[in-house]
Amino acid sequence: MEPIKSFSLSKEYLESLREGIEVQDIDFIKESLDGGNVADIAAILDELNMEEALYVLRLLESTIAADILIELDEDSLQKVIREMEPSELASFIEHMESDDAVDILILMPFKEREDVISHLTEKEKSANILDLLRYDEDSAGGLMAKEFIKANQNWNVVQTIEEIRRQAERVEKIYSIYVVDNKQHLLGRVSLKKIILAASDTKIMDIYEPDIVSVETHLEGEEVAEIMRKYDLESIPVVNAKNRLVGRITVDDVLDLIREQSEEDMQAMTGISADVEESDSIFRISKARLPWLLIGVIGGLMGAKIIGFFEDGLNKYIALASFIPLVAATGGNVGIQSSSLVVQTLASKSVFDDTPWQRFVKGLSIALVNGVVLGIFVFLVVHFIYGFESIFGVTIGLAMFCVVLLASFMGTVTPLVLDKFGINPAIASGPFITTANDLLGLAVYFGVAMALLKL
Repeated sequence: MEPIKSFSLSKEYLESLREGIEVQDIDFIKESLDGGNVADIAAILDELNMEEALYVLRLLESTIAADILIELDEDSLQKVIREMEPSELASFIEHMESDDAVDILILMPFKEREDVISHLTEKEKSANILDLLRYDEDSAGGLMAKEFIKANQNWNVVQTIEEIRRQAERVEKIYSIYVVDNKQHLLGRVSLKKIILAASDTKIMDIYEPDIVSVETHLEGEEVAEIMRKYDLESIPVVNAKNRLVGRITVDDVLDLIREQSEEDMQAMTGISADVEESDSIFRISKARLPWLLIGVIGGLMGAKIIGFFEDGLNKYIALASFIPLVAATGGNVGIQSSSLVVQTLASKSVFDDTPWQRFVKGLSIALVNGVVLGIFVFLVVHFIYGFESIFGVTIGLAMFCVVLLASFMGTVTPLVLDKFGINPAIASGPFITTANDLLGLAVYFGVAMALLKL
């Protein structure tokens, strides 16, 4: 086959790689992948089937293969590790930080997970992994890594530098040196610059910074991400209930969490009931989309039933039917606007946030203003432009006012209630609120029409 000088993230290279795998051209595979970014290589392997991806991984150095495993898409990763022997997967995990190892192990059944851990040769790593598996994966304890650099406050600069060299062998990225006392209580941090510039006999207690932001193991991942964003931190130490240093969380772990939660919220808002991607099977994607689509269809059928109740009135005032889409669309838009703002506020909670009651009153005030403006506008258009009699214009305008109030109420209250019960409030910004407002809007519309037009 025609050689390629270097790795490139392209369809042409993907086809060449598949050809190389088919003829087992080991030299081509190794040489073409040499120097490629692990994230780009993982993106290529995600496009291969399980056998092809596993074949490539086994040709690479364990350290590189371990980094690529971490970057693989979750579906691809599950397929690959399912085919690995416990000893083989353990050999890759030996080269990972503990938090990355745990991210892989939690995808496996308990028995297989235990088999992999039993094949780890480094006892400290296996102990760290077992410790991390105790925590919820979206908590600070589940996000943290056990590998970090620490220095005792009583050490001098020479001792600290020697210890940094020793500890750095198992730490991929060094952001900070954390300072602890003899009982491992977190005291602060010291920068490499201060250590390098200080005299050899200087004690760490004389140069460290005591003001340090830390989080406890039980803190939710979203709160950790907000703290790191607020204080612009690249890493943050994790302590237990006794303020003993137990790990650290780096910015890349938080970014992964934010991306995953953003995808979940986006799918919830669009009415997708499970975590799916475009590359998933037709059956899985359809299964994820169908529940809310069925609810929407049921809502539409119920809406048709509501309209059917007022059939006689529609025969008397056939023009009422012309404004049904206007009422439904406005109610849906107002509901989504209201719920989206509340969901956005809930996603970035602050100690200065309004109480639920204050949010409700503010939302109602906004709805009153919008309802009055839209109601008057619709009345003027219906009466003066379309030429309908005054009472008909008042009916449509008043119905619009009521629908805006009701939709705003639903859009404000629904995400607050869902959040109170621990349900993702993002679903209130999608088909749920739209379907509910369509039904309630029709009921209000015809209710006002009955009262004013004597249907």
